[in-house]
Amino acid sequence: MSSENSTITVRLVRSFEHRNFRPVVYHGVNLDQTVKQFMTFVKNDVSLRTGLPPPFKKYKYDTMKIIHQAHGSKTNELVVSLEDDDKLILKEDSTLKAAGVANETELAFFCEEDYRNYKANPVSAW
Repeated sequence: MSSENSTITVRLVRSFEHRNFRPVVYHGVNLDQTVKQFMTFVKNDVSLRTGLPPPFKKYKYDTMKIIHQAHGSKTNELVVSLEDDDKLILKEDSTLKAAGVANETELAFFCEEDYRNYKANPVSAW
């Protein structure tokens, strides 16, 4: 499969505490684009996407992290793993491919500040 034709699932995380997220699937993703380019594309797409509740469209997403890769082990965290940030949080100036994103990778897209707060006190509000 060529790198221009990858399918990536982006999990838009609105709230870690309330496990409030929506997966959005993108086909034909070019893995040679930078993480920053892809984040800009997803933000623009989400803001125009029908069927997403308004809070998801207007949210301040700024960080992407690999949740799991095809044929890899899945985390048992319901929203996103709190481990291995240095390896799994994507660096904006890296290409998707260099950051470890491959076909059928699932990414979380969230606000870093929310994530840090949740990580400091990982309690679910149910």
